[in-house]
Amino acid sequence: MPAHAKVSAAEAAKLKNELTPYGAPRKGNGKDIPDWKGGITEPPKEYERPGQHHPNPFADEKPLFTIDSTNMSKYASAMSDGLQAMVKTYASSFKVPVFTSHRTHAAPKWVYENTFENATSAELVDGGNGIKGAYGGVPFPILEGSDEQKGLQAIWNHITRYRGIFVTRKASDVAVQRNGEYTLVTSQQEVYFNYYNPEGSAKTLDNVLFYYLSFNIAPARKAGGAVLIHETVDQVKEPRQAWGYDSGQRRVRKAPNLAYDSPIADAEGLRTADDTDMYNGSPDRYDWKYMGMREMYIPYNSYKLSQEDVTYEQLLDTSHLNPDLLRFEKHRVHVVEAKLKKGERHIYGKRVFYIDADSWNVAMVDQYDTRDELWRVSMAHLKNFYELPTTWTTVDAFYDLRSMRYHVQGMDSEEKTAKMFTGEAPSRRYFSPQALRRRGR
Repeated sequence: MPAHAKVSAAEAAKLKNELTPYGAPRKGNGKDIPDWKGGITEPPKEYERPGQHHPNPFADEKPLFTIDSTNMSKYASAMSDGLQAMVKTYASSFKVPVFTSHRTHAAPKWVYENTFENATSAELVDGGNGIKGAYGGVPFPILEGSDEQKGLQAIWNHITRYRGIFVTRKASDVAVQRNGEYTLVTSQQEVYFNYYNPEGSAKTLDNVLFYYLSFNIAPARKAGGAVLIHETVDQVKEPRQAWGYDSGQRRVRKAPNLAYDSPIADAEGLRTADDTDMYNGSPDRYDWKYMGMREMYIPYNSYKLSQEDVTYEQLLDTSHLNPDLLRFEKHRVHVVEAKLKKGERHIYGKRVFYIDADSWNVAMVDQYDTRDELWRVSMAHLKNFYELPTTWTTVDAFYDLRSMRYHVQGMDSEEKTAKMFTGEAPSRRYFSPQALRRRGR
């Protein structure tokens, strides 16, 4: 890979006026994408306590129009191939309700300040498999260099985007069978985003991006099992560290294969390890290419999916999420293509990512097999977590167009509390393998 192309101070200055602090154009398109005016930075008055399910700031809005199998050709230019395939595959049931676009993304001032500093100091290292010179903000708010470099920069922006400092949540995942049947798998997760530790710096990062801990709660046969992950920034230099706790044997074991296309058992093979969070881990098995910026319909401001009066039965239709609860808006996205390198192994031969330009969240992914045929479609249903603020997902949905099954991750509308964010995290010892066994049940 050619040497990293640095962003000049003059270019970075655009983040103060012409571009948003995250690098998106502040101006809208004059039609159906508005200007960015700072996003949602304060919770609405209905939001009274941490962990409360988010009141929907757009509850009174109705769809501008709905895309289905009868009119899709009219709107196809703003739809991903995967979204079009969903409409075609489930012609009698899947619909795309399109609402007024709201550019709600926002982040704390200190994250913006760090992002501004990163713009002129961040670099790709080890052939794009790691980064340096960045901390506490988006590393590459302004993409620079070759299409390969831009593609890698964009996916690193997604991997390192701001999601708070320490978050806990209790949520359920399901793998929905072709006949609509499913079994809830409920767990409690805790994540410490070391990259955003306000007391740290790029020098103290020690190659650890975040610590992740998850305990199974239900069903009974899985209860007590746990997973611990130390996610590294450069996974070629130092691979991800992972451990599993078996409650029956009361033993902690290394889990070296929890990466790349390793199947996730609770997803019944519908999600790979690196499908989680739309993409995670080392990018070293793919050749990356930036395909430009497009205006597209993506899941956005999806507050309905996590409303406390929505049951899982209402949320989960036989073949896909209930379209009556979905919300799509037109937004600018960075399109990035990843093709499997010659000699490398992965079940996906190609992946196309649609990354929200305002927040750097991957909103949708089209996954192709090694014969270049579209196989799976993933969607992150985004919203503004205005208590931070930041943009993150409500639930993630993974659709297999061949088996006609789907997997949903992160449902919490039936839980008493939603995600809980705090500005302080436990010590690193809290996320040690020894602590994993002590906390196992």
